[in-house]
Amino acid sequence: MDSLADDSPSPSILPTTDPPPDLPLTWPKDGALTADFLRRLTSAFDWSSRNLPASEFPSVLPFPAFNGLVLAASNLLHREPNCVAVDPRGTDGEGSEVVVVGDVHGQLHDVIFLLGDAGFPSERRFFVFNGDYVDRGAWGLETFVLLLAWKIYLPNRVFLLRGNHESKYCTSVYGFEQEVLAKYGDQGKSVYRKCLRCFEELPLASIIAGSVFTAHGGLFRTMPVVSSKRSKGKKGRKVIVNADVKPLALGSLEELSKARRMVLDPPWEGSNLIPGDVLWSDPSASPGLSPNEERGIGLLFGPNCTAEFLKKYHLKLIIRSHEGPDAREKRPGLTGVQEGYSVDHVVEPGKLITLFSAPDYPQFQATEDRYKNKGAYIVLQPPDYATPIFHSFEAITPRPKANAYYDYENVIDSDEELDLASMSTNSSALGSSS
Repeated sequence: MDSLADDSPSPSILPTTDPPPDLPLTWPKDGALTADFLRRLTSAFDWSSRNLPASEFPSVLPFPAFNGLVLAASNLLHREPNCVAVDPRGTDGEGSEVVVVGDVHGQLHDVIFLLGDAGFPSERRFFVFNGDYVDRGAWGLETFVLLLAWKIYLPNRVFLLRGNHESKYCTSVYGFEQEVLAKYGDQGKSVYRKCLRCFEELPLASIIAGSVFTAHGGLFRTMPVVSSKRSKGKKGRKVIVNADVKPLALGSLEELSKARRMVLDPPWEGSNLIPGDVLWSDPSASPGLSPNEERGIGLLFGPNCTAEFLKKYHLKLIIRSHEGPDAREKRPGLTGVQEGYSVDHVVEPGKLITLFSAPDYPQFQATEDRYKNKGAYIVLQPPDYATPIFHSFEAITPRPKANAYYDYENVIDSDEELDLASMSTNSSALGSSS
């Protein structure tokens, strides 16, 4: 297998008006991607984002090429468990390093920089991406496709986890659906449906080297089995007596492994709450486990919950994402993510870290005063993989000019209470039309 060497120069992130050769891109007949394909894909996306209107995107990546790529990636992701085991230790005793990446939100040029700055995925360098590839930024489609291509090229070195924005509801509100329709025109609805199906295939979490748990939102509840008591009613009919309702308690990795992840929008009620918890939950400075009332889905979990989970599974770290500078400023008792990360819980067994990899976020803001946050990624190294090395970075400037694909001046923040009725309706409508 050819590879992008660790010391390969980062793909160009400087403006250029010269189109890359070999456009449009084509899907290899044998479905085998090469390092050269990854270079050409990166270069083509960078160039087109600077020089072409969105409507001409099919001249770069025609529908057949997109279709081949997303189907190949979906087939790979489908075979992975809800919680993937990332084993970088190797058989030679040396071990490989692992790069963990948080939210990137369609900020293509920052992702290109990050890949080059961290060193590309390789046999000696694993990558775990912690979700939220799309929405808010103008290049969610390019970002998602690029990372899917890396997954296909190095399926056992690149791991893509699901974020809360990889859903029907969020992508219909925060821009990705409109972005896809603008870029693919008449074929846009088909492209969007294929992306949604791919979102459903994404695993929910990972455990790295038996030491680090990663998930987009965080911890999750147990789902107790309801043992209904039965008594005889009139004419011998059985009457189901309401079972005992137990208080919230942390769920187990076994429960996580059995959760039904392939839902367009994780439910906020019913018996399949673990996916919604994993994708939407947030840490709290206060102890305990409680409903995440601000978001309307998921949980708030305190330091004691982090300690309990780490101790139970002999882990040292939890790395989660999900909160940018706009969300974190509303969390009393927790520090901001201006450097791209925050250490939220420090407990006897280890730590809980929030990692956010989209600098100068969000791309489109309604106020003149921007957050100007840095993005960050984490490097975990052998032998114990338990000491995170933080790498903060600035946004690539200048960003190419682009229009937002959502009403960023009036849209509700994703860290505020969601329109859950709309979420349910959207999911049902898509399911019946596909």
